[in-house]
Amino acid sequence: MHQPTFDNAFIRELPGDAVLGSRRRQVEGAAYSRIDPSPVSAPRLLAYSREMAATLGFSEEDVLDPPFAQVFGGNALLTGMEPYAANYGGHQFGNWAGQLGDGRAISLGETVNARGERWELQLKGAGLTPYSRGADGRAVLRSSVREFLCSEAMHHLGVPTTRALSLVDTGEQVVRDMFYDGNAAPERGAIVCRVAPSFIRFGNFELPASRGDIALLKKLVDFTIRRDFPELEGEG
Repeated sequence: MHQPTFDNAFIRELPGDAVLGSRRRQVEGAAYSRIDPSPVSAPRLLAYSREMAATLGFSEEDVLDPPFAQVFGGNALLTGMEPYAANYGGHQFGNWAGQLGDGRAISLGETVNARGERWELQLKGAGLTPYSRGADGRAVLRSSVREFLCSEAMHHLGVPTTRALSLVDTGEQVVRDMFYDGNAAPERGAIVCRVAPSFIRFGNFELPASRGDIALLKKLVDFTIRRDFPELEGEG
C-alpha cells in the first residue's frame, strides 16, 4: 500500500498533554492529547472518494487492499502517523461550554502529497479520548454515510468544507437513541476518514483565551500563521 509522507507539525511545534490515556479530564496548557484509535472487530471498506484518494496518492488497488480498511478503521497505523485528539472549547445551546475537544475524532497525522499540499487525516468515530465526556467515542453508520456524502457534495457545489476519504464499517454495534424518545437500540458502527488542510477552529483559540493562558494562545496563533497562512507572516 502507498506510504504517504507525514510532517506532523501540529504536535511537533505545539505543547501536548503530559498525561496519557483516554481518562476524561480537563487538559491545561496543551493543544492536544496523544491517543490511539480504539481497534474494532471487523473493519470493512464501504465507500471511498476516488478523487480524494488520488489526491493523497492512493491507487484503487491500495484502497481495495485489506490493510487500507485496517488503517482507516483504526486498527493499524502507517509509518509516520502520530495520533492525537485536539483540545479546544466552544459554545453549546448558546452558552459557553468550556473545554470540548475531539471527543470522537482522532487525527492520524498531516500528510504532504506529491504536489506539496498538506492534508490532515482524521478518523471520526475512532473511540474514546480525554474529551469524550460521557460518550463512547463511536459513530453510527447512518450519520457517517451522511457526513461522507454531504462533505463531498458540498465540495463539488463550491462550498468550503472538509473532504471525505473513506467510510469503513466497524463490524460492531453502537447503542443510540435515534429519535431521542428513550428507546435506545443497537446500530451498525462506522468510521469516516475526513480530510482537510487544517482542523484548527475558533475553539482552539477560545479555550486558552478563556483560561488566561496567553503563552499557549500566542504559540497557537504564531503556529497557525506560520503553517496555514504564511503570506501573513511579518504583518502587524
